[in-house]
Amino acid sequence: MMWLLENPDVNGLFNLGTGHARTFKDLVSATFAAMNIQPNTQYIPMPDALQGKYQYFTEADMSKISEAGCPVEFQTLEQSVADYVQLHLSRESPYLQASHGEAEMKAK
Repeated sequence: MMWLLENPDVNGLFNLGTGHARTFKDLVSATFAAMNIQPNTQYIPMPDALQGKYQYFTEADMSKISEAGCPVEFQTLEQSVADYVQLHLSRESPYLQASHGEAEMKAK
């Protein structure tokens, strides 16, 4: 974002990502690793209603932003998931409060 703000002559729609396709298994493994929990995954068949509609492969084409001169490199999936899980999801939020019933249950 800062690079785009510092280069106002560059504009347009850009794909953003690492430019490397990753699997949902990779995402699940990274999430468990970030929580220091041994993975426990089970596979189920693709529901019939989703077959033919699910996008099995995605990979950001980073050529446009790269050709514009953007030097930014993205973190790996594992680094990004660890950051999000450990620095955001695993911390208490001052904006979330337990409902009255939850607070009562914790007191017991």
